[in-house]
Amino acid sequence: MRWASRIARGPVLDVACGAGRHSRYLRDLGFEVAAVDRVPASVENVRFVQADLEDGSPWPFEGERFGAIVVTNYLHRPLFPFLLRSLGDGGLLIYETFMLGNERFGKPSNPAFLLRPGELREVFSSWNVLGWEEGEVERPRRSMVQRICVENAPRR
Repeated sequence: MRWASRIARGPVLDVACGAGRHSRYLRDLGFEVAAVDRVPASVENVRFVQADLEDGSPWPFEGERFGAIVVTNYLHRPLFPFLLRSLGDGGLLIYETFMLGNERFGKPSNPAFLLRPGELREVFSSWNVLGWEEGEVERPRRSMVQRICVENAPRR
């Protein structure tokens, strides 16, 4: 929510949207929203695409460009290049997920699903980093996370 106010235009893509919490929020801000998940979801006035992003199928948004992409509580590293390619010039990527150390608090605990320290900052280092956080949080539950907001623009 903190970085959503920096989104200048749509459409916005909600990756691994789950029940659509972020899709609804962004829609209510007035954005055209597309959402994708492997489990069917129905959110009024949101274009939903059912796709398994991990089974090797083609990226379902090939050729589309988004004004913002939101990814939360989801990590599938092979998607990074698709996210980079799908964000329009000046668009924002808002990404938050779990990192190493989270195994102390529960799931996910498999290192394959946990970011390494500084990983998101490294992956998106060629873009303009608007916000970055890493470490332990108390809400919505105690966990170890990384959060980043980057603009698809040369680093300043």
